[in-house]
Amino acid sequence: MQHNWSKYVRWIIVFLIACTVIGLVFDEPLYGLTAGLLAYLWWTLAQAKRLYHWLGNPGGNDEAPQSIGLWGDIFDGLHKLHQTHLRTQDKLRAQINRVQESTNAMRDGVIMTDSRGAMEWWNGSAEHLLGFRRSSDQGQFIHNLIRNPAFKAYFDSRDYREPLELNSPARPHIRLQIQISLFGDDDRLIVAKDVTRLYQLEQMRRDFVGNVSHEMRTPLTVISGYLETLVDNADDLPPKWRRAITTMAQQSSRMEALITDLILLSKIETGEQTISDAVTDVGALINQICHDARALSGEQGHEFRISIAERHLLRGDESQLRSAFSNLIFNAVKYTPAGGQITITWNTDREGAHLSVKDTGIGIDPVHIPRLTERFYRADPSRHKETGGTGLGLAIVKHVLLNHDGRLEIRSRIGDGSEFICHFPRERLAERLPETAT
Repeated sequence: MQHNWSKYVRWIIVFLIACTVIGLVFDEPLYGLTAGLLAYLWWTLAQAKRLYHWLGNPGGNDEAPQSIGLWGDIFDGLHKLHQTHLRTQDKLRAQINRVQESTNAMRDGVIMTDSRGAMEWWNGSAEHLLGFRRSSDQGQFIHNLIRNPAFKAYFDSRDYREPLELNSPARPHIRLQIQISLFGDDDRLIVAKDVTRLYQLEQMRRDFVGNVSHEMRTPLTVISGYLETLVDNADDLPPKWRRAITTMAQQSSRMEALITDLILLSKIETGEQTISDAVTDVGALINQICHDARALSGEQGHEFRISIAERHLLRGDESQLRSAFSNLIFNAVKYTPAGGQITITWNTDREGAHLSVKDTGIGIDPVHIPRLTERFYRADPSRHKETGGTGLGLAIVKHVLLNHDGRLEIRSRIGDGSEFICHFPRERLAERLPETAT
């Protein structure tokens, strides 16, 4: 390229010298040079005009304008760049079409929006599941089409670690799981999955557990009543029957506790139990539970350390909070060796309120922690046989915290005891108890 440029400069100099020589022939060298410059300027402007028209309508003529010298190379170079651009554009368009075709083949709805939620593109499944229309919804804000406060709050939260479940706005019988991902310049990729079948199966499971538990309670109460009568009159029974009757009574009590927990968990999960946002005095509640925990400890001599911050008023359902807190504190009593220490702490900070229940028990292998809140999951089944645990306590705690916008954190290592922390958002804290009418 440098060689060609030098050649063009030499040709221009030679042309201007020739014009000057011709001017010398007529004793006017300046006129000759001026005429040469004007001629070269006219030719340059003519080539620039051809370039201007070609660039203004590149698709009208695939061939570059024909010229010589510097302008010829310019036209050829631009033509090559244009052809390369067209090939790249065709390749990218083919890739985009392929991505869109593959996305349209998905059964899940896929929507792309900008940072504000303006609809940019969606596939065919999104039209079916959410009722979008390409003729009128392009550029619309998605929260105007999915009119659900939970979705608007989820979209604006920018916390998409957990999916959101809601009914389809176009087909209310369809249950959707919404998952949002961030990409590009704070844009959103929204995936809507049809989970109606799973939702119905889960609902059937909950109904089955709830109904069966209710039906089992009556006959079990009768059995437990007769067994208690037999235990009270064990001295009148033959010695070989006493142990059997005592064991049956213990297992009957354990089954009653299991059914009670199943019914409670079913009510919490299905929303059958109305959640109250009344102000609860957490300090008084913890002291009541700890009084019962000392009675449960009995002769084991556990040491209880209780620390309650000044701000101990929480908006929430006292019955559910009692179930959650008592499960954690009673578990600490059951799984802490005699003479061990149990520390219950309630504190607040800028993030909210936190209840910590820490023990000096044998601890839990961290590999089990992610599954501890599952129903009937047991890190050590033998410990539940000894303590009479139902395997539902932590599941109840988890669902109670979900109902109160909270979360459960578990810290434990074998040999170092365990710590269960209930985190509540700052919005749940209250300043004072409501005044009662006299």
